[in-house]
Amino acid sequence: MTLTESKKAFIELGKFLSQFSLSTNEPNEAVLHNAIFYNDFITLIELSQSHNGWFTQKQVYFAIQQWAAALTPHNLDEWLKRYDLNTNEPKTVGLILAGNIPLVGFHDFLSVLVTGHKALVKLSSNDKHLLPFLANYLIAVEPAMADRITFTEEKMEGFDAVIATGSNNTARYFEYYFRNKPSIIRKSRNSLAVLTGKETTEDLTALGEDIFRYFGLGCRNVSKLFVPRDYDFKNFFEAMYAYKDVIFYDKYANNYDYNKAVFLMSNFKLLDNEFLTIKEDKSYASPISSVFYEFYDDIAEIEERLDAEHEQIQCVVGNSGIKNSIAFGQTQQPGLLDYADNVDTILFLSKI
Repeated sequence: MTLTESKKAFIELGKFLSQFSLSTNEPNEAVLHNAIFYNDFITLIELSQSHNGWFTQKQVYFAIQQWAAALTPHNLDEWLKRYDLNTNEPKTVGLILAGNIPLVGFHDFLSVLVTGHKALVKLSSNDKHLLPFLANYLIAVEPAMADRITFTEEKMEGFDAVIATGSNNTARYFEYYFRNKPSIIRKSRNSLAVLTGKETTEDLTALGEDIFRYFGLGCRNVSKLFVPRDYDFKNFFEAMYAYKDVIFYDKYANNYDYNKAVFLMSNFKLLDNEFLTIKEDKSYASPISSVFYEFYDDIAEIEERLDAEHEQIQCVVGNSGIKNSIAFGQTQQPGLLDYADNVDTILFLSKI
C-alpha cells in the first residue's frame, strides 16, 4: 500500500467518526459503508460502559470526536509532510496498548500503518472493542489493510520492533524482554498546572476540563498544581463547581469516599468541596478524585525543577510562561504532532 492509500483510508474513517456525538448521531449518506457499520457502532458505544465501567458514553463520544477532528486531509498532510516515508521496507511492529481511556492507543496504531508497516496489536483488557471495530472499518475501505493489521491475545511473536505502554513496573519488564528489538517503552507520566493567581474564572473553569475529563485517568489529566505561596483557593473551587455532577457517577464517588477516608485517617490536611479533595504533596501522581498541590516562591525554580524531572511529566498547563506550556482546557485535545512522552513515533518508525 502507498502512503496515499493509507491516508485515504484514515480520512474515510475520520468522516465515519464525524457522524457520532453525544448530542446527536446523524448518518451522512456520503460516508462509505454506513449500511454495514453505522448502527453497529452506535450499539458498541452504548455497550462500552458494560465493557469498562469508566467508559461512559460521554467519555467515549468525546474520544471519538477528537479523532474525527484529527483525521482530515489537512491535518494528516501537515503531520506527515516533514518525514520521508517512501523508503521503508515494511516491518511488523508490536503494539502493547494501554486501556485507561477510550482509544488511547489509536495514535500508535495510526502511526504504524501510515508509515507502511504492519501492526501486531495486543489490546488492554480494559479497551478491547473500539479499536478492532475501527480496524474493520479501515479494511472495508481499503481491503489491503487486512494483511497489515493483526490482533492477538497470545504471546507476541514475529515482530521487528515494539511500542509498549504500561506502568513503571511493567516498563522494567518490557525493557528487559524487548532489549534486542528497536522499541519505544512508555512509563507512567502525569500532567500539572502552574498557576500564578492571575487566572480568570474562564481559565480555571477550563482547567477543570483538564482535571475531570476521563475522570482523571489519563496521563494528560492534570493531577498536580503549583501555586504561589499566598494562593487563595477560593476562586479555584468556585470554578470547579461546574463539574460537580461527577460525584453522581458511582465509580468516581466510591474513589472519592475511599481516598478522602484514607487521607483523613492519616491526618493529612485537606481542602475539600465534596467532590474533589486537594492535598499538599510533592508527588505528581494523585489518586482519582484528588489533586495534589505545592507552593512556590519563584517561577524560575519551578521551571528548573520541571526540566530536571521531565521524564515524569506529560503536559504543563497554564499562562505562567513556563516553556512548552499549553492552554487551559486543552490537555485532552492533542494534535497529531503531540507525541506521548515527546518521543517522535513517526521518526522512530521511519528508521526501523
